[in-house]
Amino acid sequence: MENKETTNTDQEVITPTSTISMEEVVVSISTDVAQDAISHTTVDSTLDVATPRATDSNQDGASQLDSAQDDASIDASSIQDEVDAVAEIVASTPARATQEIGRSGKPAVSTLEVPIVKSVTSTRVVTADSVEAEEVPTIPLGPLQELSTLRPEVSVHSVASTQSLRIPAPLVVQPSEYRRSLGEWVQVWWEGLRPGYLPFSLMPLLLGSVLAWTQSISAQKIFGYFHFTHFIGSIIAIVLLQLGANLVNDYYDYLRGVDTANTLGPGGLIQQGLVKPTSILTLGFALLGVGTLIGIVIALAGGPLVYLFGLLGLIVVYFYSATSRSLSALGLGEFVGFCIFGPLITLGAYMVQTGGNFTLSALIYSLAPGLLAAAAIHLNNIRDLEGDEHAGRRTLALRMGLRWSRGWALVLFIAAYAIIILLGVPHGAPHFVLLSLWTLPTLAVILTGVLRTDTHAGFHLAMRQTIKLLIFFTLLLIIGLIISALIPVMPRIPLHLLGK
Repeated sequence: MENKETTNTDQEVITPTSTISMEEVVVSISTDVAQDAISHTTVDSTLDVATPRATDSNQDGASQLDSAQDDASIDASSIQDEVDAVAEIVASTPARATQEIGRSGKPAVSTLEVPIVKSVTSTRVVTADSVEAEEVPTIPLGPLQELSTLRPEVSVHSVASTQSLRIPAPLVVQPSEYRRSLGEWVQVWWEGLRPGYLPFSLMPLLLGSVLAWTQSISAQKIFGYFHFTHFIGSIIAIVLLQLGANLVNDYYDYLRGVDTANTLGPGGLIQQGLVKPTSILTLGFALLGVGTLIGIVIALAGGPLVYLFGLLGLIVVYFYSATSRSLSALGLGEFVGFCIFGPLITLGAYMVQTGGNFTLSALIYSLAPGLLAAAAIHLNNIRDLEGDEHAGRRTLALRMGLRWSRGWALVLFIAAYAIIILLGVPHGAPHFVLLSLWTLPTLAVILTGVLRTDTHAGFHLAMRQTIKLLIFFTLLLIIGLIISALIPVMPRIPLHLLGK
């Protein structure tokens, strides 16, 4: 009986026959032939026939073997996986020879049992010649090239302090064809000039001018004396001086490495690479020069003491941050802010309106806005603790530490309100100045934030709220002074001016 399998190029059949009789032929792939098939492109399948021990029918089996060998040439590329698996099994599993006696009484035949592997895992390398292009995952290069052209160039540079004067490269480079419009440049300069800090100087100036006017009201002069020209000139001069001081301070902070990583505070035209440092310094000195000229003209009405106040102000503006031993680095920032935005400006505006007269009441009233301004500066320094320490700027907040700095801020706020209470509570005092106490809810919010927050953003918010508190506190104080001055002369006011 013959059990020979037919193999062609379209289909291959492997019959798992484990026992072969004398007339049957089994194809066994030897280990040597399997290894040779791995290194060559053609596999020669060698058919081994079990040799019977004794009979003439061996000759017939040999002839059948020759016929099977002629038909056993198989394409290596189609059965590569099966050959690899069978070769591995043959090398690892010993052949088991058995003796089987046929039912017809024929001699036993030596057989070879080979396990059949049903699933084969191949680790062969995939080449472009053997795999279709659709089977290989690819990434289209078109969108990637388009994104590469649209993506802006990124430049990484150090933000460490330096003594050299240069413009840092911007983090994101704008395209060469990009040009800012006039409105954008106005916005950039407006933020760099820090107009949000103008209330520090405008509020004490307004307080000093109104205080001088209310004290000139009498029964003989119901509406008192108020010089509008001097008042407008003082406003222009003080605004130019503070804007120039902001730019000069920005320039020297850049040289000292201060506020290089400050993303909360305003300004930073140089730090952001928007404007050249020389342009900032030039414009700052120009504003200071124009403001000084106007101030000299206005100070003619106030006398020599006003000139002294102006000279002290200019010195403080320069040495606040200009030198390595600047006033702010020595921990005197709060004291300087109290003097400039308190007594100095208030008394200067008062003396310009009164022709050089000086009163103790004007000095006392000037203390409250000065203390609030010092509190705002102190909160600003608390916010910048880490940056100031890195730049070597030993502010008062850095010297005291966070815990004691919070306590000092509380003292400054309480002292400002205590002065108003002492001025408004006594008998015969202008009681309407106590209108400033309407800002106590805002003060409670600020103090709660100062005592509870530990973040830069929290202290920045408290500082901004303090500036608003300064505005409303001073305006309510001015309203109280006006009401207290007009009530005694109300009966003498002409009825037609009252609308009757």
